[in-house]
Amino acid sequence: MTFDPVFLSNLTLVLTAFGGAFLAALWISLVVWTYRDIRARARDPLVQTLAALLVAVLNLPGVLVYLILRPPRTLEEEYQRTLEEEALLQALEDLPLCPGCERRVKDEWQICPNCHTKLKKTCVNCSKFMELSWNLCPFCGTPAPGMRLESTSMDDALRGLKEDGRDEVKVDTSQ
Repeated sequence: MTFDPVFLSNLTLVLTAFGGAFLAALWISLVVWTYRDIRARARDPLVQTLAALLVAVLNLPGVLVYLILRPPRTLEEEYQRTLEEEALLQALEDLPLCPGCERRVKDEWQICPNCHTKLKKTCVNCSKFMELSWNLCPFCGTPAPGMRLESTSMDDALRGLKEDGRDEVKVDTSQ
């Protein structure tokens, strides 16, 4: 079998054309990929243009340089990371602080375990925790002990003391 030099020349020409087309397509696709990637990672148009030009001029070495220099996270990843940090900080800020030692305490604690400061008081009727500043239990409506009731007479107030098992208090109302 003899090889025709014209056939070999044509075959070489076709393979060279396909190889050149492949390299041109690879070069254009690397430039486009770089431009899209840098747009997702940086807002500055100058940086976007310089990154695309770097790959357009240097081709594969330009891609390697770009991969070394590009920002590690996309703008979306940075935004998500910022949101996560803000959520964590908000969660930390939402925890109440002890008024005595200013350490973090939990809502269900009645006394600070560090400095023993009283954080909440217990309702005398339903035994649920109330804030120290509350004068009325929000769960059952019972007034806190020592609170003056507007519609209560002196006899009703003294009757409450008798029911508690205390000695009867005599009040001289003749004055």
